[in-house]
Amino acid sequence: MDVLGEYGTILLILAILFGFFMAWGVGANDVANAMGTSVGSGALTLKQAIIVAAIFEFTGAFLAGGQVTSTIRRGIIDPALLSGTPELLVYGMLAALLAAGVWLLIATMKGWPVSTTHSIVGAIVGFGVVGLGANSVNWNAVVTIAMSWISSPLIAGLLAFCIYRSVHILILDSETPLINARRYIPIYMFMVGLMISMVTFTKGLTNVGLEVTFLQSLAASVAVGIAVMALGVYMQRKVEPHIDEDHHLHLDQIEKVFATLMIFTACSMAFAHGSNDVANAIGPLAAINSVVRSGEVSQQALMPIWILFLGGIGIVFGLMMYGHKVMATIGKKITNLKPSLGFSAELSAASTVVLASATGIPVSTTHTLVGAVLGVGLARAGRGALEFGVVRRIFISWLVTLPAGAILAIIFFFILKAIFGTG
Repeated sequence: MDVLGEYGTILLILAILFGFFMAWGVGANDVANAMGTSVGSGALTLKQAIIVAAIFEFTGAFLAGGQVTSTIRRGIIDPALLSGTPELLVYGMLAALLAAGVWLLIATMKGWPVSTTHSIVGAIVGFGVVGLGANSVNWNAVVTIAMSWISSPLIAGLLAFCIYRSVHILILDSETPLINARRYIPIYMFMVGLMISMVTFTKGLTNVGLEVTFLQSLAASVAVGIAVMALGVYMQRKVEPHIDEDHHLHLDQIEKVFATLMIFTACSMAFAHGSNDVANAIGPLAAINSVVRSGEVSQQALMPIWILFLGGIGIVFGLMMYGHKVMATIGKKITNLKPSLGFSAELSAASTVVLASATGIPVSTTHTLVGAVLGVGLARAGRGALEFGVVRRIFISWLVTLPAGAILAIIFFFILKAIFGTG
């Protein structure tokens, strides 16, 4: 029986539905992570955050989501092993999309910020084990990805701690905070320009065929950072500090500056996230589309425009409909944030992403931001500033993500195989 010939249209329709569902989950859970600090600190209202994220996430997903994508994300299994039974790859990718989407829905309902990459990786591992055998899975790749449970929050948390302590010592806790702000904030503005540019190069534009080395990206980003710093210096010259004003008024003015800087970092992270993590949803969909249309398994699958559009729309819908749940966890339930704290967390998260791209260290953007929020909480007031009950539930959800995706994918794989059969 030619399964693809007989049921190809139905399987493709299911792929579109499941892919949209997965993209919806990415928007509801992962995008909310990037915007949670901005909302929690008051830099953006919930409505403003949704609008900003929708614009930049969709732009990143549609314009830089990739014209060609690997058939199997992250090299977890070798597609060549399925060359004789292409329908099994279709079942596996369908099962992976549905499993990851279901887990993201459950996690979002609970307000757990989990990794969408880990969700789809766990699902593909489950399908690989039951469809091809345990030896077909690249366990080294799985272990490397799992290492990000430790590396992501640890690196980001340490950087966030250091950044906020520097802000506190140099500016907020000084005798003349407004004067010190004029002196030191341009340096932080340089760091913002540098890091948002690097994030855009390393995560946002790698999928459009832009052949730029890390050193070239760094050189261009330094130039952007200098330009941003120069703009900051020029704007600050127009503001004369009044030393006789109330000390708390000075601090409020400084917090407003950090709130403005947060908007820039949030926009950049949203664009980079849309361009990178949308592949978790549309990569398997592109693979299914390729197999159904050609009847063959290939290492690379072309990415039609309509799939990029579907992924971008799915992300926006997920954010608008359910993103507030995870935003509340990141922005308010772990620790109380204000703009200087949120800025430190976002800058450290962006810096960690850049560091990971340069060194090859596997990181999860979700785990990175959570670690950064933990870091600024510790820097502000020590252990007492953190809600450890919330933190414990988040860590448990991270540990459960891979096996949950795998178990659900196994169940869905057997259901699809029973319904459509094999050739």
